[in-house]
Amino acid sequence: MTYQIKEVFYSVQGEGYWSGRPAVFVRFAKCNLWSGREIDRPTAICQFCDTDFLDGTSFTTDELLGVCRELWPTDNNGDPMVIFTGGEPMLQLDVNQLRSFTQAGFYTALETNGTLPLSGEMRKYLGWVCVSPKTPTLRITGGDELKLVYPQDKITPEMFAHLQRRPDWGIDGFDHFWLSPRNDKHDLDHGHTKLAYDYVLAHPQWRLNTQTHKVIGVR
Repeated sequence: MTYQIKEVFYSVQGEGYWSGRPAVFVRFAKCNLWSGREIDRPTAICQFCDTDFLDGTSFTTDELLGVCRELWPTDNNGDPMVIFTGGEPMLQLDVNQLRSFTQAGFYTALETNGTLPLSGEMRKYLGWVCVSPKTPTLRITGGDELKLVYPQDKITPEMFAHLQRRPDWGIDGFDHFWLSPRNDKHDLDHGHTKLAYDYVLAHPQWRLNTQTHKVIGVR
């Protein structure tokens, strides 16, 4: 079986809990909320995406694992980490891939919009799950961090605040809640950053998320 991969690269995680942590990024092609074509943006469910995930190159699991191994430095003591992102990785990611990377010694992380279900079998081979909602309804309501782009037209932080993990109450949920200022061409005065800043101060369940990779000019 082959998978359509837009790019594979080595960098540092620029945001969220693992900010600053070196990792290999595997960006899957395709998304279920936008075609990736500008002509379709006005009618897309997610209209502010700034990621290129069009097209892609076919990889088998072994080929993809080989590329990731080559990218990870061999002369250090750091544990290898791979972050599956997109597009929407859950359109293609499967348990066989996750098992292979885990058995090869990679700590596996998933970045998803949460609209597609994550099986218990897949979850066993994932070290970290980050959900970034773009719709009011999630199929993945438990993970490690929830990262919300703010502001959005149809969803608000209040829609997800109840998903705080509370094992004693039988609630799976998330441990970490991040608010990411929406970065687009219309926010020239950084007003979205001020909105997010003010919101987290008033609602300390949330933390302000900054995309440090963009600040320092790396991928």
